[in-house]
Amino acid sequence: MHTSLTEHARCLYDDAYTPTTACGRDHHEQYFVEELTFADADSILAMLRGLGPHVVEGRLPVWIRNLVYRLLLLQRPDDPALMREAADSLHLHGPYWDDIAADLRARADALEASAQFE
Repeated sequence: MHTSLTEHARCLYDDAYTPTTACGRDHHEQYFVEELTFADADSILAMLRGLGPHVVEGRLPVWIRNLVYRLLLLQRPDDPALMREAADSLHLHGPYWDDIAADLRARADALEASAQFE
C-alpha cells in the first residue's frame, strides 16, 4: 500500500530524480486519479514538489498535471502564487491553454491588487 500520494505517483509514473522502489502491486491510473481527486491541497502540493523538480522534465502526464492544478485551485481559489504556477505549467505544455493561463495571471494580479487596498 502506498503511504502517500507522492509515493503512489512515483510508483505509477516513475521519477527521473528519485529511485522508485517496486511496491509489488499492479498499478492502474484510475486508482491514482481517484486518490488524487479526494486528496487535500497539502498532499497534492507535496506530490508536485516531491516529484522531479522541473515541470518540463517531469514524468507526470500533462493531463494529470492540468488536473492537479485544477484541483489545487478549487481548494485554494485565492492563492495568486499558485495561480501563476498553474499558468506557467499551462503555458509550457502547449498553446492550447494560453488563454486560460493569461486569465489565471490576470486573476492573480487582481487578487494581489485588491489585497494591497485592504
